[in-house]
Amino acid sequence: MSYHAPQFQISLAHSHDDVRAAQRLRYDVFVRELGGGGDMVDHEAQLEKDSFDPFAVHLLLRDMARPAEDQVVGVYRLLTEDRAADAGQFYCEDEFDLSVLKASGKRLLELGRSCLHPDYRGGTAMMHLWGALADFVRREKIDVMFGAASFHGTDTQALAGPLSLLYYRHLAPPKLRVTATGPHAALMNLVPEDQIDRVSAMRDTPALIKAYLRLGGTVGDGAFVDHAFNTIDICLILAADAVSTLQGNIYGKGNPRV
Repeated sequence: MSYHAPQFQISLAHSHDDVRAAQRLRYDVFVRELGGGGDMVDHEAQLEKDSFDPFAVHLLLRDMARPAEDQVVGVYRLLTEDRAADAGQFYCEDEFDLSVLKASGKRLLELGRSCLHPDYRGGTAMMHLWGALADFVRREKIDVMFGAASFHGTDTQALAGPLSLLYYRHLAPPKLRVTATGPHAALMNLVPEDQIDRVSAMRDTPALIKAYLRLGGTVGDGAFVDHAFNTIDICLILAADAVSTLQGNIYGKGNPRV
């Protein structure tokens, strides 16, 4: 597209049309760009949706300088414990055993379906989403954020370096350490720590995962190979001090870059 100065506006979804706009961007990114799928993907309407959408809070970033039908350029899907209970579970419970988190007594928030339009990656768009996320976290008195974060592809050996580096350097403490579960669970410690090419491993780690790590994020034990979405998922956990770091970075103490 031709360059224009973005006119960002951020809000929660308040209507069916708002949710469809989020699902349309998710289709562009997760299905068209990354080759994902799912039982409820609507290819005719070009909507990426699932059974959790009706229960979630959808955070939308719009660029008001774009045509009205194409203004949503960033989204987050948020599930509080109450909303997850209404849905029957958290989204990533099909991939990870969340028992330690659910037994922690902390107020939990699951982050999911985060994506940006390609034209807005590497700029300030993610900061706007994180600013609104920090407001939501403070308002809901959240203690721990968590959610599946993805590597593209399903070959764990091709990602042995970054997965191993995450395991050895960023494993969550036992009291928050969820574990991958089910037949598609996979080990992360695929390479001995002293044999990891750290520069290469970090280069092959998605920018969003690196940004969470800079905020103090940690990872669960084990990855999950999601063939439907064509991804390898890890569970990222942002504990209470990381939430404070997120708020501090957003409100003037620094600038995490994606």
